[in-house]
Amino acid sequence: MLALPFARALGLAAIGIGLMAIGWPASIVAVALQTVAAAVALRAVWAWEQTRVVVTTDKLFIVHGTLRKRAAAVRLTRIGAVEIEQGLVGRVLGYGTIVAGDLEIEYVPKPRQLYGLVERLSSA
Repeated sequence: MLALPFARALGLAAIGIGLMAIGWPASIVAVALQTVAAAVALRAVWAWEQTRVVVTTDKLFIVHGTLRKRAAAVRLTRIGAVEIEQGLVGRVLGYGTIVAGDLEIEYVPKPRQLYGLVERLSSA
């Protein structure tokens, strides 16, 4: 979730650094690009930080947002099979996608722990 925005921010910052090396009038654009790069990175971190996975004895929820909250839920009794999808990068960095019924939750840290918890609660 953070890799693509960070790559964009790094690209913008690199262009800004290159323009800074050219000198005056380009340095104004360089500062603007570096400010935009910082904003892109901060926005990505903020969005990632504001996503919550909540497991109760009855439901599995995903909640997004700060100013505008959005939530999706699925009852544990209706889940059926729970799946983990993890690519190589996800395995290395410790994140994955959980698919539980109609709910697909991307970029879950430590997905095996969540998988085990959902499996235990849905079979109880």
